[in-house]
Amino acid sequence: MGTITFLIVLSILVFIHELGHFLAARFFGVKVHVFSIGFGKKLFSKYYRGTEWQFALIPLGGYVKMKGQDDTKPGLVEEGNDSYNNKKPWQRIIILFAGPFANFILAAILYFAIAILGATSLSPTIGNIIENSPAQKAGLKTNDKILRINNTEIKTWKQIGETITQTKGALNFYVQRDNKIQTFVINPHISDSENMFREKIKKRMIGIAPAPKIVTITYSPIEAISFAYDKTVESSKMIFLGVQKLIQGIIPSSEIGGVITIGKVISDASQSSFIALLSITALISVNLGVLNLLPIPALDGGHIMFNIYEIITRRKPSDRVFMYLTIAGWVILGSLMLLGIYNDINRIFLKG
Repeated sequence: MGTITFLIVLSILVFIHELGHFLAARFFGVKVHVFSIGFGKKLFSKYYRGTEWQFALIPLGGYVKMKGQDDTKPGLVEEGNDSYNNKKPWQRIIILFAGPFANFILAAILYFAIAILGATSLSPTIGNIIENSPAQKAGLKTNDKILRINNTEIKTWKQIGETITQTKGALNFYVQRDNKIQTFVINPHISDSENMFREKIKKRMIGIAPAPKIVTITYSPIEAISFAYDKTVESSKMIFLGVQKLIQGIIPSSEIGGVITIGKVISDASQSSFIALLSITALISVNLGVLNLLPIPALDGGHIMFNIYEIITRRKPSDRVFMYLTIAGWVILGSLMLLGIYNDINRIFLKG
């Protein structure tokens, strides 16, 4: 069942990505010969309105084949106003960007659905207090529920850390204890900590840890729009930073996961809850959008880079340079894919 869920989720993400390219291409009058979910041998196809819609054997991606656009033939020229190569560079950039953009839109829709159905998070209830910490000295206790910090209403544990780090000076904590609301003034200390990338940092802290309690928060449609936007932007920034840290060597290459890891994460999420499945699908959709915008020649970002070059220099890159860079891009992507699979297999054997 987990494998089926993985294939369905992956196919939806690929379909949405390629649909973005397809709709933008058709908007500018470009003919699309093939719309494929998967690569390799064709398993099923149907010709509809000038395009062959198909499922292929290897479900790890997809493509739209446009008239006048072929990575294996960079010098390809097909005449006609419905040819990709005859469109202006800015139009080609929009067609290329539309795929990743569709993934961001899908993620926002999924986050909106999560907000309406009920987003789960850690409760702002204290589970542990560090000895001699600002929280203990101020009088906070285990099982206290933090309702407000200054004028900021607190609904989740995450909001506590965000509010503490984004403010200055002493803070007024409004806490529920034994069905009564009490107020405490706490002056956070600058302490050693780690960020999500395990880098050593300094940040304002009061010395508390969460209780293992989950809260479900539902939002109004207007609030859900804001939630969806914030989560999509937050996820995008996190993935961009992750790629940057990986390039800098801060995140070791052993952390790269492959299709096995993605499949397991989707499978585990589907067994946990529908909300968890929506959440991980949204995150992977953002991931797909961000990674496709990287300036690697074989990806959308690489092709956008070529078109920006054409706008600046008013000439296309030579076919030879285009081919060499595209091959280099495929080598990079292939190497990363193999590394991910290698890491996945290592994790399986190490766990065993």
